[in-house]
Amino acid sequence: MESIPKYNFYKNKYGEELLIDVVSLESISKYICNTPIHKLSYYDITLITSDSGKISINNHSYSLTKGDVIFSKPNDIRAWDVENYPEGFAIIFEKEFLHSFFNDSSFIEKLSFFQINSFTKVISLGKIFPKIERLINNLIEEINEEISKDRHILRALLYEMLMLLNREYSKEHQPTEDNHHKRYIEDFIELVEKNYNLYHDTKFYSDALCITPNYLNEIVKKSLEISPKCFIKNKIIEEAKKLLSYTDLSVSEISYKLNYDNSSYFTRVFRKETKQTPLMYRNSIIR
Repeated sequence: MESIPKYNFYKNKYGEELLIDVVSLESISKYICNTPIHKLSYYDITLITSDSGKISINNHSYSLTKGDVIFSKPNDIRAWDVENYPEGFAIIFEKEFLHSFFNDSSFIEKLSFFQINSFTKVISLGKIFPKIERLINNLIEEINEEISKDRHILRALLYEMLMLLNREYSKEHQPTEDNHHKRYIEDFIELVEKNYNLYHDTKFYSDALCITPNYLNEIVKKSLEISPKCFIKNKIIEEAKKLLSYTDLSVSEISYKLNYDNSSYFTRVFRKETKQTPLMYRNSIIR
């Protein structure tokens, strides 16, 4: 398996283009069983309505129960446990569905659960579970409306859901960044996300932010409690683990993909950080 399958949004499922949909997990189970490890090209919010289930997102495993919500953004690597596949509903949508409405190109990325540095992908809804379930049913009714699928109503329902979920997520995962530094931190994280496989040195990122390396080091340590160098290295190791877990790329191919001069050096770096060689790590993974 040299590449991870990606599901694209079915824009013309209802004839005319519609960039939002609600699907039951049962209705897509045959596709999940066929490719339990996959990526999505769109945003996905899944409400679990059964008592159990399991999923792994970006190599982090989650045990699921009724009232849990799963968040995944484009290119997150998802791995469903088909032996413990839950019931529920997935609300899926393209960024453009809200972009044109709010005229804010970064609206979705500002949501706490879709931010680049949001590592927790599952939360329990608790008391607001009935509200979210009601909104999902309202979305389904509007999407199935034969005469007209009112996009304004659909956006309003989705917006209400996103705001409720954002508030609930933020209760458990409050940001720790100082407001004065927050913009730099967010931009640094975004730059690393886009360039980790090309640039491993902190100077590239400080230059891109138009600040000194010392200042970048100071604010990143204060906000993320690690140095910029460690943050970049952690991102590279995280990506290496994904490639070792979910693809059959060789160690040499992975080292090349991550811009290491040779596989021996990559192996030394990986072993220093994980106490395992890349092949030892791959062999320890049960796919």
